[in-house]
Amino acid sequence: MDFEPLFPGHPHHLIIAGPCSAETEEQVLQTAKGLAGGRVHLFRAGIWKPRTRPDSFEGIGDEGLPWLKKVKEETGLRVTTEVANAQHVEKALKHDIDVLWIGARTTVSPFAVSEIAQALKGVDIPVMIKNPVNPDIKLWIGAIERFIKADIKKLAAIHRGFSFFGKSAFRNVPRWQIPIELMRSFPKLPVICDCSHICGRRDTLAGIAQTALDLNFKGLMMEVHPTPDEAWSDAAQQITPERFLEILDGLFFRNPTISDTAFLETLENLRHQIDDIDTEILRLLGDRMKITERIGEYKESNNIAILQPERWAAVLEYALSNGNRAGLTDQFILDLFKAIHQESINRQAKVMQSDEIAAE
Repeated sequence: MDFEPLFPGHPHHLIIAGPCSAETEEQVLQTAKGLAGGRVHLFRAGIWKPRTRPDSFEGIGDEGLPWLKKVKEETGLRVTTEVANAQHVEKALKHDIDVLWIGARTTVSPFAVSEIAQALKGVDIPVMIKNPVNPDIKLWIGAIERFIKADIKKLAAIHRGFSFFGKSAFRNVPRWQIPIELMRSFPKLPVICDCSHICGRRDTLAGIAQTALDLNFKGLMMEVHPTPDEAWSDAAQQITPERFLEILDGLFFRNPTISDTAFLETLENLRHQIDDIDTEILRLLGDRMKITERIGEYKESNNIAILQPERWAAVLEYALSNGNRAGLTDQFILDLFKAIHQESINRQAKVMQSDEIAAE
């Protein structure tokens, strides 16, 4: 599907910035004036805030909508806010909000997304859709499709990372392959990186922003506050307008492609080399799985269990040792061999006619 630009003069890299929450009229206007001047294309501020805990600040509510309208009048910036139901949509439209976004907690609910999409049917307003809290690309795609069915053509996706149980350097782990798969599914859909919600801390924002640009994301969203440490929500991940502009100055905004003939010929040659290697990898994996099936037959004839923990531990140890010498990271080796091991289990289960294991 060909999506329309979010607004006239839509830049190749869309820059979105503003506070996590609209707290006071003074705070909103001070932030907006610090961002005005042409670098920022869209001013963001949460009015209704779906929070995990009921004692958290859940947004200023309707009172904040006139503040955003005043931002437009005094700075010329377009404004965007999050909506979670049809009532939010109606109120936002009445206050001339330029762009709406659907939050991660709303994207997980097909009923809520459908309600918002139906409320916008026939309305010419851009909508940005954040990924669901959990790493479920089908939910994300489903939300986008609901707006497509409502004939909303000005759409963008926002990657804000995914929840993760355990220790992590991120507030929400990026799992870059998921938005990359979304780009493959919708090649013309702009995908924007919400660096603040991925990081959860201000010192790593620049690195995540650069990674997103290197991966051909079409924009960045960051949370900006005049006094971040005093913010009423998500203080640790917000930065001052001055720091935000410093980060922008230090980023490399990559070109999506180039027309230089020599470059394209060299790139094509290197890609052919990769294709040849990939073909050999797949051939070898096919040979490996044939041996796996023979092992399954041998285990079946001797009534031996499929999973042999000691052998699996030895395979991993050997793979990590050899992979490190080849310059591969431990995480890549683990991910690769876990996938190979699962396919091996499935093949042996099929041979041994164990449908329950094969289905896992």
